[in-house]
Amino acid sequence: MSARGPYDAGRFRDAYDKVMAKWPAGTEGVTVPTPFGETHVHLTGPAGARPLVLLPGGGAATSASWYAQAAELSRTHRVHAVDLVGAPGRSTPAGDRHPRTVADLTGWLDALLDGLGIAGTDLGGHSYGAWIALHHALHAPDRVRRLFLLDPTQCFAGFQTAYLLRALPMLLRPTPRRVRAFLDWETGATPLDADWLALQEAAVGFPERRPVTGPRPAPGALRALDVPVLLLLAGGSRTHDPAEVAARARTLLPRVETEILPDVSHHALPQSAPPGLGRRLGDFLAAPGD
Repeated sequence: MSARGPYDAGRFRDAYDKVMAKWPAGTEGVTVPTPFGETHVHLTGPAGARPLVLLPGGGAATSASWYAQAAELSRTHRVHAVDLVGAPGRSTPAGDRHPRTVADLTGWLDALLDGLGIAGTDLGGHSYGAWIALHHALHAPDRVRRLFLLDPTQCFAGFQTAYLLRALPMLLRPTPRRVRAFLDWETGATPLDADWLALQEAAVGFPERRPVTGPRPAPGALRALDVPVLLLLAGGSRTHDPAEVAARARTLLPRVETEILPDVSHHALPQSAPPGLGRRLGDFLAAPGD
């Protein structure tokens, strides 16, 4: 564990709570024990509704970032928005034990679903969270009814070189100014929520663990995935080429729908998504699972 930068836990909590205040009234939080630590989950929607598990992107994305879709998705689902263990948020790793491999991540998510009493679920993720969600669907397809991937990284194509070069200063020595400069570059003209931006800046120096990384899922495994998948890509993403990602996904996934969202970038999702994204996700998730 290494704290980098002038991290202020109180400032982070205040910024986190300010974004969470945008969630529907009645949203509640629970903490679920897993072998890799305590995992914090935000719950909203009817208690008896079909479950939907949402995984955020990496870094300081946190579960709070789904606020713009939470009200729409909770009309038909019991939404479970997760803070990743070892990343900024309210989840707490178990000492030195934290996910180090893909198998660890899928085991963590299995334990989380068990702790929540969920046998099978709709599942969705953004960016790194989509990478985790796809790996879990490959690991346990019987537990995933429908899957949506929101501008996923490292699933069907690699990062653009320019993106990695721009991100490098922020990754090597993060400061609030470098975080904002990187997000300004990647999101371009997309308006960003000031409270969400403040949360990204407040997370600088958070004592996070090294995230699990690895190769893209094997083509053979993707071709065998018998789960309906909705792949939504940011048309203005500088992370990867959205047209290339869509084309590769269509050649690999047997049950995939793809769509490129215009006028939005990778890091503007999901909180600054185009109008109608929640309804598009809701329509997909409401369809029969098989």
